[in-house]
Amino acid sequence: MKSKYVILASALLISVATFAQKDQIKSAEKALKSGDAQGAITILKDAENLVVNAKDVEQAQYYFVQGNAYLDLANKKVEEGKNLSLAAESYKKLIEIEKTSGKQKYSVQAATSITEIKGKLINSAIADTQASKVKEGAKKLYDAYLLDTKDTINLYYAASTAVNAQDYDSALPMYEELKKLNFSGKGTAYTAVNKASGSEDGFNTAKERDLAVKLGTHEKPKTEAIPSKRGEIYKNLALILVQKGRIEDAKKAIADARKANPDDSSLILSEANLYLETKDYETYKKLVTQALEKEPNNADLVFNLGVISGNAKNSADAEKYYLRAIEINPNYTNAYLNLAALKLEAEKPIIDEMNKLGTSAKDMKRYDVLKAQRENVFRGVIPYLKKANELDPKNEDVSKTLLGVYKALEMTAEAKALKATMN
Repeated sequence: MKSKYVILASALLISVATFAQKDQIKSAEKALKSGDAQGAITILKDAENLVVNAKDVEQAQYYFVQGNAYLDLANKKVEEGKNLSLAAESYKKLIEIEKTSGKQKYSVQAATSITEIKGKLINSAIADTQASKVKEGAKKLYDAYLLDTKDTINLYYAASTAVNAQDYDSALPMYEELKKLNFSGKGTAYTAVNKASGSEDGFNTAKERDLAVKLGTHEKPKTEAIPSKRGEIYKNLALILVQKGRIEDAKKAIADARKANPDDSSLILSEANLYLETKDYETYKKLVTQALEKEPNNADLVFNLGVISGNAKNSADAEKYYLRAIEINPNYTNAYLNLAALKLEAEKPIIDEMNKLGTSAKDMKRYDVLKAQRENVFRGVIPYLKKANELDPKNEDVSKTLLGVYKALEMTAEAKALKATMN
């Protein structure tokens, strides 16, 4: 008889706990409706230990209210990134609970909120990077990827942003995951200019873009191939591994990538860059030759060879590759820019020597010789800077550099005309 009282007492305790939990969820809902999201979260935390044993319906309601409270805080810019992630986590738990129980009450609303959160995380990440909070931006992009792992482009952007933040410990597992997924990013970009804003908008398909043009909201449709990003991914993966002293792992990573993607020529460049970093110049030259044999008329490939040669302080080869890239594609803006930058490097030793000269007749004579050499350097870069400015008139760095050259050469009329286009 005594044992029956124990059972009844236990049942009574569970019943009281359930009622208390229901009251707490209702109190949290009430607090949230009144605008006190933080208060709602505090109330729910008090019920956290009880929710594990609650019915599926009550668990789902608990996580729904919790998700709404975190999202409300994020919308009020209170620890935005953290609260967006916590909200998404709550919604995901509720969706899993309702999926298991087969009773869906909040899942549709939760899924809509998760999509909203994903967009907010991406927009917030862009704002962070623009405000030089690059590490925070990378974290938000990765959180956006975790919300929708099919959208692998966010993982790529998260890894690239982490590298820009020099947060290599975070970037490494992201790149390893991209390697595991054999991510390429290769595709086609469909764009058209928005007549109202003047900005270039992207479309998912050519059909969507062409419809916008037909409706008259957009003009100047453009279709561009998006090149494979594997080369960049494996280059960064290898460089991080080299930095960590894992050189053999770096070599294996790129070798595996080339086996899996034998037609991806960008990987040859990444492997060449790795051997350049490790000062194995013979293997580097061999790989460069392979790359050229494979695609002699690939302007991007030839341009990248110029970049690698420039990094190796081989100015002659760098110039040769940049000129070849321009020969293949006369509108290759970056090739003109890099050629100008390469030629401007000749100015530094001239300036250094000029600064060391005294005021003797001999030194003044030498100064005049150096001044003439410096002016020749400037005259040599004008054609490349003018072409780059013509191709990319909105690039302030190009126009400012060209303006500086005109001023140094006392080309007043040219400087005045260029300045008028910059205002």
